[in-house]
Amino acid sequence: MQKKALIIGIAIAVVIAGAATYHRSQRNAELNRQSQVKDAGLVAVTVATVESRAFNPGIPFTGNLLASNRAELRAEVPGRVTRVLVQEGDAVRAGALLSAQDEDDLSLGVQAAEAQLAQARAQALQARRDAERAEMLLEKRSITRQAAQMAETANNAAAAAVQAAESQAALAKARMKKARILAPFHGQVARRLVQAGDVLMAGQSVFEVVDNRKLEIQADLPANAMAMVKPGQSVHFRVPGFQQPFLGTLTQVSPILTPDGRNLHVRIEVPNTSSKLKSGVFVEGLILGSGQTQRPALPTDLIKVEGENGVVYVVESGAAKRRAVVVGPEQDGFRPVDGIPVGTQVVATGQDLVSDGSKLQIIGGGPKAAPKPASKTEGK
Repeated sequence: MQKKALIIGIAIAVVIAGAATYHRSQRNAELNRQSQVKDAGLVAVTVATVESRAFNPGIPFTGNLLASNRAELRAEVPGRVTRVLVQEGDAVRAGALLSAQDEDDLSLGVQAAEAQLAQARAQALQARRDAERAEMLLEKRSITRQAAQMAETANNAAAAAVQAAESQAALAKARMKKARILAPFHGQVARRLVQAGDVLMAGQSVFEVVDNRKLEIQADLPANAMAMVKPGQSVHFRVPGFQQPFLGTLTQVSPILTPDGRNLHVRIEVPNTSSKLKSGVFVEGLILGSGQTQRPALPTDLIKVEGENGVVYVVESGAAKRRAVVVGPEQDGFRPVDGIPVGTQVVATGQDLVSDGSKLQIIGGGPKAAPKPASKTEGK
């Protein structure tokens, strides 16, 4: 057994020594390659090839995502806040109580008004009975007409007092109702601006409630876009923090231009049943037209873009050559580029290390960053 164990140990040692020798030789080979590249002044890069892709005509836009249902709730009556029942971010249902003011005082006011109403109704009942009795006695000539008229006048006054008491009771209930801030619809509390004990003035903002299940983008397009847009068109837009674009639908196009005649206002609806998106975020997107054209294209992340101008480094005779290109709006992770033909190789990874004229060591093809199928688009 000892001999067998010794043989196994020797075999393991040989394997380990062989692996170490192999990895050492690999590392030395890589270091030698890097040294040769450095001595030759070469920059190691990968490359990508300009390809032909189909693009829809489109109109770029920028805007902010907003909740279609959003409300800024204000105090309707002055008073001291006695209760606040929600925090920012809480989900609320339509009619849910958010806060209340002067609950005890207003409740006592309602009770007093209802007591006065009950008293007025009792007095009115007695006055009506007195008037009816006076009318019977007048028919029997047991009282004077003046006395009957006085009883009728007292009855009318008691009826008027009931109406006044009813109005006072209704006002007291209305004040108590207005002092209770209720959620106008299902949604979430976006802002809470009050604390228990705060004294509010009429018209002061207290809460903002939003329903993020359906969002919208309101954007201004150039006036020359009015012949290209119509309700029902698809819209693709990007949101910071998400890799895939989101999908919306153009639902409204203003029938008039802005007063200066330069812009056309449009509204885009965005479904958000998953609640991934939040109201207020800035977005950039494209309203897609019909028909497609083939254009030279590169993945968006390979182009340094400033407005409609971009810069790429093409590979010519083993060196990087700076080329200015005109780029179009992004679609499915690619942008059309005018200024270089299909089939041109451009620097992909390593472009931050090269300059015009840099000698290149091409170590592989660049990633194509192929987009996911349209069915995977976020928000669809």
